[in-house]
Parts: sequence; C-alpha cells; structure tokens
Amino acid sequence: MSPAFGAMEVEHYSKGVLLEPFVHQVGGHSCVLRFNDKTICKPLIQREHQFYETLPTEMRKFTPQYEGVVSVSFEEDEDGNLCLIAYPLNGDHDNLENLDNSDCEPKSKLLRWTTKRQCLENEKISKEWVRQHRKEEKMKSHKLEEEFEWLKKSEVLYYTVEKKGNVSSQFKHHNPWSMKCHQQQLQRMKENAKHRNQYKFILLENLTSRYEVPCVLDLKMGTRQHGDDASEEKKANQIRKCQQSTSAVIGVRVCGMQVYQAGTGQLMFMNKYHGRKLSVQGFKEALYQFFHNGKYLRRELFESVIKKLTELKSVLEKQESYRFYSSSLLIIYDGKERQEVAVDSDPEDIEDLSEESSDESAGAYAYKPTASTVDVRMIDFAHTTCKYYGEDSVVHEGQDTGYVFGLQNLIDIIKEIRDESSE
Repeated sequence: MSPAFGAMEVEHYSKGVLLEPFVHQVGGHSCVLRFNDKTICKPLIQREHQFYETLPTEMRKFTPQYEGVVSVSFEEDEDGNLCLIAYPLNGDHDNLENLDNSDCEPKSKLLRWTTKRQCLENEKISKEWVRQHRKEEKMKSHKLEEEFEWLKKSEVLYYTVEKKGNVSSQFKHHNPWSMKCHQQQLQRMKENAKHRNQYKFILLENLTSRYEVPCVLDLKMGTRQHGDDASEEKKANQIRKCQQSTSAVIGVRVCGMQVYQAGTGQLMFMNKYHGRKLSVQGFKEALYQFFHNGKYLRRELFESVIKKLTELKSVLEKQESYRFYSSSLLIIYDGKERQEVAVDSDPEDIEDLSEESSDESAGAYAYKPTASTVDVRMIDFAHTTCKYYGEDSVVHEGQDTGYVFGLQNLIDIIKEIRDESSE
C-alpha cells in the first residue's frame, strides 16, 4: 500500500502534514520521511535524540541540523490507503513556526497546520483531485511491488530519469530502497495500530535539498557495529557482517549509493547487500563509480571531500568517550554540474559545452567545475554512547578508534583514486 489522501476529507489535514517517502534515502533500515523540502523526519529513538540535544559544538557542522520533535499518527481510509500525518507536539507549536513550509502546491502534499486554509483557498483543491490522486497512487503501488521483487534479485539497479523540465522534479518514487523502508514502516504501524497510534518523530535538516540532482553515498563506519546494549544474537550477527565485509579490514563499507549518470540520463542505485560483498578492491571501485558520472570522473570533487574528511577525523580524535556504533557517513554532491566557462575559451568550445559534449578534454578546457557543493555528514546515532549520557552501564575512554581508522582508510583510498586518475 502507498500513502494517499484516499477518500478522506481534505479538511482532515487542517492541522497536520502528510508525510511522504524521502526518495534520496539510499541505506539504513529506519524509515526516513519528507516533512517538507528542507526537512525530513524519522522515528524518535531516545539515544539518538539525546545525541542531537547534547551534541558538541565542533561536531555540528558534520551532522544534520536538529529541528525538534513532532507527533506522527498512523491513519487509514476506508479503502485501506495508509497515511502518516505529522502534528505539532503540545507546547511545541511555536517552535515549529520557524520551519520553512512555504511550498503549498497540492501535488507536493505539504500541508502546514498554520497556513493550511490559505493553501486550500489559493490552490482550490477539490475532491475530484483527491480521487484522481488516489487512483494514481494505487497504480504506483502495483509498480512498487514489482520493483521490490526486483530489489530482492538485483543489488545494483539503473533507472532512466525522464527529461521533462527540471531533472530533480522527476526523482519521485525512483529510489526503490526508500520506498521499501517506507512500506515496511507503514506495515509495522498498521500491525500495532490496535495498541498504539501516536509516535514521536524527530525533525532533521534535509541534506539533499540544495542539490538539483543529489548523488549520495552512505558508508557504514567503524570496525564494530553492535551497541553495548545489544543482545548476544544481535552482537553475533553484527560481528559476522563486519567480518564478512570490508568493515573488519578497513573500518568502512558501502551501505548504499545513488549516482546520476549524465551520459545516459539514468540513476544508478547500489544497496547494502552489494556493499557487504565487496572486497577492499571492490570498495575502491565502488568509490570510483560514485565519483564517475558515466562520462568522466568528477576529479574536481576530490580535494573538497578529502579536506572535509580530514577535518572530521581531527574533530573525532578529540571527542572523549564517544562511540558511534552502527553510524553512517554521507558524502553528497550535485550530479548536475555548475560550470564556469573560462574567459579565454574559444566560442566553439563553449558551444560544444552547452551541447554537453562527451569529449572530456574539451570540457576540461572550456570550463572550471565548482566543488563547493560537496557535503560530508554523520547520520544515524541510535547506538551512540558517551560517558556524559549518565545511564549507560559501559563507559568508554578516549576516541572511537574504529571510526577514526575507517575515516583514515577512506581518505587514503580517495587519494589513491585521485592520484591514479591524474596519471
């Protein structure tokens, strides 16, 4: 089942926001949802919530901005269409006023509780549109079921992006992993609906919002993944996954990837199952693939990524007692290049560039790609621990050596790719 307005009255959402799948989620098992263009939300886990509320200042530039907590309700219409609706917590209404919810187009399904009536009046949403929307969602649901079956059989998928207007507007429902997580979350909440219908979700910065075509690499960091409170079964399972992957050898493994292929207009997705099978050489090849747009290697991104990873490593080396078990690291850049044409470029070169010439040497001569849009962020802190938390029975001393070890290896491998590609 997929989320839809269904036959429910539109006025029902006058105080809530209908949550959508976050289509740029490439890894993890927790469901990440789109609250609005600049904000996502995910189920509140107390340990992760505590991390964000007590985050050291020097780490804030390497994590998503924390924006508060909302109450999420699981709702179902008479046709069985499942929805997740976010409402402000009691007393938190004013804090959510500052969130950017300016997008009031009906197709975005973003309905802010404070401006809902105005949005409805401006856009004149009708019951006919609701019925049509439900029909479209049901059609998508059947397609998704086919994609999930494909996802079980294939660990690397390619999807053609329709080139109609803005490329980024065509991303919706392309990423099979995000939809898989969303469907699983809905099913879990449906099964628990008799006992519970109110959940707390945390709001976080949408790290992909400033990119037209987000290319996202999700890396599971560290040589150990299980938390201190893990059961013996969970501990054994996580140790096995580390030993059978690059985690035990280099302290990092691929957990998911989304890359735009400029040459073919396709999106390439790699899931965590493929990432677990990679050798160290395979991991290096996957990184190379992440920085390759199908036409040429995005060499201009390397220095910025290396600089930010090195800075993060320096910050984490100074963190006393923190352990980031099962945490991920995201590397994000824009697949849609922003290019500065050289002043002394030949007009014919500029014309070739505008036609997206596949000649790499001509492109390199004609423009200077900008690399300021690369981002490096830590995410997923459900198993993070620190002596400042107080209630943890196990207290660690010093830096998280497993995570730092993975960072250093990641830096070294990216440098190898950079140096080998320049030869």
